[in-house]
Amino acid sequence: MTEKQLMKLEEEKKRVAEMRRFELEAVGDLARSGLICGIDEAGRGPLAGPVAAGAVILPPDHDILYLNDSKKLSPKKRDMLYDQIREEALAWKVVMVSPERIDQINILQATYEAMRLAVAGLKVSPSVLVNDAVTIPGIDLPQVPVIKGDARCISIAAASIMAKVTRDRYMEELDKKYPGYGFAKHKGYGTRQHTDAIRELGPCPEHRRTFIGHFI
Repeated sequence: MTEKQLMKLEEEKKRVAEMRRFELEAVGDLARSGLICGIDEAGRGPLAGPVAAGAVILPPDHDILYLNDSKKLSPKKRDMLYDQIREEALAWKVVMVSPERIDQINILQATYEAMRLAVAGLKVSPSVLVNDAVTIPGIDLPQVPVIKGDARCISIAAASIMAKVTRDRYMEELDKKYPGYGFAKHKGYGTRQHTDAIRELGPCPEHRRTFIGHFI
């Protein structure tokens, strides 16, 4: 390893250590008697596909590097971290809530529903949740909302990656089932290619009817 690579590695170790320190300070005494669970979502804004919520409990002494807001990472780096988190996390769960359900209860409530189900599906019980900017209704556990938490808290960053990779892979499978919309490329977001396809082909069952009124 070159000197430049060693310097970059040391910088990354410091960055991740700072994220861990920030998270511990954010939760304070709430984490002293148990485990921290990070919560984040992927897919609130797209015109098609589910919304996904990830919940991750990392070991207190883990040494996973490059954890960050999933949107700041390349697909290759996200995939690598997804596999590493799967292997090293004490517990993790991703839940997706369907477009039909989103249309029934609205995207915010569907996101909360996915988050509650993700927490309920963990095989290990946390003592506190750190969430990316929200407080989830209907959960008895203590919660700490953190603005831009996916870039500041190590556990939220991990949850962000798990949710995004899971949803992106699902959208790639939908592209095979519903060719013509470009789901593999834009993952359901409202790109020009996507909105033109909706106008030309009409909506498919994976479109959120409450999101596409301007395009049909």
